[in-house]
Amino acid sequence: MATESVSPCTGSSLLQPISEIINLPLDQVNFVVCQLCALLTAFWFRLYLHPSRTSPFIRHVVATLLGLYFALFCFGWYALHFLVQSGLTYGIMILTGVEHMHRYCLVVALGYLSLCQITRVYVFDYGMYSADFTGPMMVITQKITSLAFEIHDGMARKEEHLTPGQKMLAIRRMPSLLEYFSYNCNFMGILAGPTCSYNDYIAFIEGRPCRHRDLETNQKANGKAKQSEPSPNTAVVRKLATCLFSLMVFLSVCKVFPVERNIDDDFIANTPFYSQAVYLYLSMLTTRPKYYFVWTLADAINNAAGFGFNGYDSDGAPRWDLISNLRILNIELATSFKVFLDNWNIQTAHWLKRVCYERCPYKPTAATFILSAMWHGAYPGYYFTFLTGIVITLAARAVRHNVRPYFLGSPALKLVYDVITWASTQIAICYTVVPFVLLSVGPSLKFYRSWCFSLHIGCVLLAVALPVKPRHLRQKSPALAPAHRHAGATDGKYNQKSKTT
Repeated sequence: MATESVSPCTGSSLLQPISEIINLPLDQVNFVVCQLCALLTAFWFRLYLHPSRTSPFIRHVVATLLGLYFALFCFGWYALHFLVQSGLTYGIMILTGVEHMHRYCLVVALGYLSLCQITRVYVFDYGMYSADFTGPMMVITQKITSLAFEIHDGMARKEEHLTPGQKMLAIRRMPSLLEYFSYNCNFMGILAGPTCSYNDYIAFIEGRPCRHRDLETNQKANGKAKQSEPSPNTAVVRKLATCLFSLMVFLSVCKVFPVERNIDDDFIANTPFYSQAVYLYLSMLTTRPKYYFVWTLADAINNAAGFGFNGYDSDGAPRWDLISNLRILNIELATSFKVFLDNWNIQTAHWLKRVCYERCPYKPTAATFILSAMWHGAYPGYYFTFLTGIVITLAARAVRHNVRPYFLGSPALKLVYDVITWASTQIAICYTVVPFVLLSVGPSLKFYRSWCFSLHIGCVLLAVALPVKPRHLRQKSPALAPAHRHAGATDGKYNQKSKTT
């Protein structure tokens, strides 16, 4: 890469002619081209640097150098922040000891990320919807902090004090410097993630089978797993088709329903409320395909390299969803705020659960939303979104606990409940997320004023009027009404995963 072809902000200018032809910002063009190159490289990495023919050292070195090259191509010398952030936290891990390093790493990694985000937002390009170097730093921050907590669990805590999930992810030895940088900066995930467990990544690099989570296998599946290493090609092709469809939808429909129209004075004054609600849903619906494109492509890149295999399902078919970041149908058909969050940005939800929700002794829901807002960045709209998310989550939990059991008596009632909760969930999500897109204080408050803060007020009233027992008291309750037993039986997955943010 020639030095003169690199600008500090957008990386290489080699693709400037293409950027001008298709009328897209250069940094976005660089990002997509690098991800497509990473996809091709991933196939080569799996076929020619397979663990059976290449040492883990070579795989670590190649994955790291390719990752840094792609980062430099996309972000210019700002990519050095990735090395500085990783180097600082590795030094903390080595120097401070396992007892307290997880706290120090969380503060330093999140603080460094926040400093970069504040500088970018308020010094350089406030309001720019473009790829920037703090995006990859967000994923690296997740990896740094997850690793620190997993080392603390494996080397400083007693086995009996760990949850089953913590036992599985616990790390029993300090990673080498090469392993650490490979985990943080490998070419498969440096630009768009997703976050993964360190143990899973090392097992992939070394070619060792890893324990698969959230999976029930039968003898046929287990036998198949021992006999062969499945090909990811079918899963990759399917995910690339999803990427192409998402990109086409975003490019063709997004500009038809601009989010900013929700705060247009004429629109607010002359549009009936029900039409405003429908437009709100459509405008936010059309913003999601760009995330579907980016995250699904990132997942496909990892799969193409052979990473992401999650065992076999009950029919013996291979699953490639170990590090998947979303489940699109579950998102669009979600009938509760929690179901939506469980299927959107999945790996970030796991990270928030593992480093905050499971470990926070007081108000874990509020603490988790606040950590999520800090991690996302310095725009005020992010804080409006996540603070609103707290009250909506509490209200949704109260409604589900108190109201849902009465609709489980017959399929017809359950269908009515599902339709109502689907519509309510979609509007609640849109209402919550509008400031996330508008970013600034003035537009966000203008939108909420146009709705008279109705969902804020309604959710607070619901949370107060329909109290929910603390989780530990609900678990100890000796006798439940038949309807409540039915609710628990039909929704065991919800109860088991209720700590997922």
